[in-house]
Amino acid sequence: MLTGIEEVDWASLGHAYGPADDVPELLRGLASADPAERETALDGMYGAVHHQGDVYDSTLACIPFLLELVADPGVQDRGCIVELLTSIGGIELDDDEELDELGSDEEEFIPAANYAMAAAAIAAGADVFLGLVSDPDPEVRLAAPCALASLHPEPVRVLSLLRERLTVERDTEVRLALVAAVGRIALRHASLRAETVDWLDWLARAAQDPGLRLAALAQRARCAPGDIPEDVVPWVTGLLEEIRTSASRPAVPGTERTATPTLIGQVRELLEEHAAGRPAPWTEELLRTLHAALDDRVDDRIALILAQLRSPDWGQRSDAIWLCGGLIRVWRGRYEEVVRLIGAQLQDPEPRLREAATSFLERLFELGAPAADALATRLAAGPGGAARPTGAAGAGGTARPGKAAGPGGAAQDTGQSPFVGRSGRDGALLALARAGDTRAVPLLARALEEAEVRRELLYAMDGLGPSAAMLAPLLRRRLAEVEFDERLYDRAAPLLYALAAVRGAQALPEVLRMLREAPANRRDWVREATLRTLAAFGPAAREAVPDMRRLLAADSAAVATAAARALWAAEGDRGDVLPALERWLRPGTSGADWCAAAQALGEIGPAAASAAPALRPGLVSRDLWVRVRSAAALWRVSGEASASLPVLLAAWEENRHARVDIAECLAEMGPAASGAQLAVLTELTRRRRHNAREGASGSHDIHLDEKLLTLCRAALARMERGAF
Repeated sequence: MLTGIEEVDWASLGHAYGPADDVPELLRGLASADPAERETALDGMYGAVHHQGDVYDSTLACIPFLLELVADPGVQDRGCIVELLTSIGGIELDDDEELDELGSDEEEFIPAANYAMAAAAIAAGADVFLGLVSDPDPEVRLAAPCALASLHPEPVRVLSLLRERLTVERDTEVRLALVAAVGRIALRHASLRAETVDWLDWLARAAQDPGLRLAALAQRARCAPGDIPEDVVPWVTGLLEEIRTSASRPAVPGTERTATPTLIGQVRELLEEHAAGRPAPWTEELLRTLHAALDDRVDDRIALILAQLRSPDWGQRSDAIWLCGGLIRVWRGRYEEVVRLIGAQLQDPEPRLREAATSFLERLFELGAPAADALATRLAAGPGGAARPTGAAGAGGTARPGKAAGPGGAAQDTGQSPFVGRSGRDGALLALARAGDTRAVPLLARALEEAEVRRELLYAMDGLGPSAAMLAPLLRRRLAEVEFDERLYDRAAPLLYALAAVRGAQALPEVLRMLREAPANRRDWVREATLRTLAAFGPAAREAVPDMRRLLAADSAAVATAAARALWAAEGDRGDVLPALERWLRPGTSGADWCAAAQALGEIGPAAASAAPALRPGLVSRDLWVRVRSAAALWRVSGEASASLPVLLAAWEENRHARVDIAECLAEMGPAASGAQLAVLTELTRRRRHNAREGASGSHDIHLDEKLLTLCRAALARMERGAF
């Protein structure tokens, strides 16, 4: 085994972490009889030799030995090695331009030709995968179909083999892998697509196994997304019900593995935990494939999710939540009933379902309102998570924090914090606060009495209105306890933000302590955050005016402009403020500094009209954000729509991420922005969120898109009123 491995000059080859002289040990580890050693070696292969999908010269040198290991029936866990080979050789490059781009950001450039050479080398030995479809090891049979579909140079031969194998294979997950591989071949080879779609359509209707029919339907949709049957929703929901009733027996436990301190081991354990107790965990991936094919058919996708959320199977309901997370992040739609049903999962006894529901609701902000009652009930429940059946909470209301409903519905003091079992409960509280529900306020007060407070809770206080003012004394106390160490900014900034949100001016002494005593390390960051808080206090921060005036001359534009904002809010005297801001509107100023000054002038408004000439050069800047900030500020200080509107409209088309700021300005302009009516109407009719990104998301993405829609509606209403 591994003949010739010593003949390779591994030290002259490289991987992600330098010379590849450790690779022979990794290859031998893959063949070890010790499962922990095999997993450690596999982790090393992914971590160094195939780091983040890269193909190094050492990766190429490994291919013959990996193929040899796969061909040896005495080697255990060969399915994992097949998957590794599939990943190494399965990168599909569309053109030379993409070849040139791959690896170009790396410190040591990895020749893109390595990817093509890897694919060719594995394809040359891909016949080894043909025999694996009937291997005694189900894990090998599970990995082989994708390898064949991705790497074998004879797709017609592979297609025939996969279909033939499907007639004798009995393992459910392997059968699904065979169907998925058939779909992959159809996608990669257009000449085989029509025939394969017809076969998948036949299988989706003829197969006896509902799981196999669902797999065929998902692949059919993937291969022909423009020809998905209109009755796909009842078809799929019917199959899911068949799967539920036919797979009601407990799942068979997998083979016990020794835990290893590796990333691969951690991922494996998470996947095993996710599937534990579920008779048919594979339905999640089938539905994910189907949802991807449905794409912008949002109403159908919502209907599927609603059906799943009403299923008696908690696993299907959990899948629906994760699928809806991907849907709502990318597409606009009517999600009220979906959110309400996801909120209902917070009372389920299955902790994984509650966790999924909480994680989903955290990111909804205002869209989470339909689940507010469920969130409040969850937060009124005991540490175990199930709502108490008696008292106000049991009737759908909320019990007092820290109280249990006693006999007759009377509240009794349990002596327990409602934040025991913090991860889920903090998430529920965060979701409730972000939804703007004032029932979060007393619970936030209780959270502020805990030793540690999740920072996102502090940033969620700005949507709770005047009722949140009661939190100011608690925030003040916590700010007073912040030490001037290396964690100063990380601990103080969220508290300062929250004090600004609740207008907690009684904390002025503690805020001034931050401003005056912050040490040199990160001082500017602390000063900027402090000055923003003082600006929110307005005239109540007059005691800090001397400090504000002193910081107008700061070398940092962020600090100086924040000082100008705070001074204007405290005194309303533009005498010192305008010159301090205009000094950052000069040639040679960085884009970020210019933007900070322009925004501050815009907030001052007409009182800063004399600064209009200083803002005009920003309208023709090469920096888009300088143009946007300057145009918005120019309108706000001078009311000149003729100069600002064309700049804003051009930026609207150039960068969709600027649209929230632009729409806010358009809403203020009203009839003067009538030239933007078509752009605003077009945005309101789009189904896709303006900031949707494939494979990536931010915690505030949905909130920002909903804010854009709200601003667009307001802008359009003002434009239309001005037309009459």
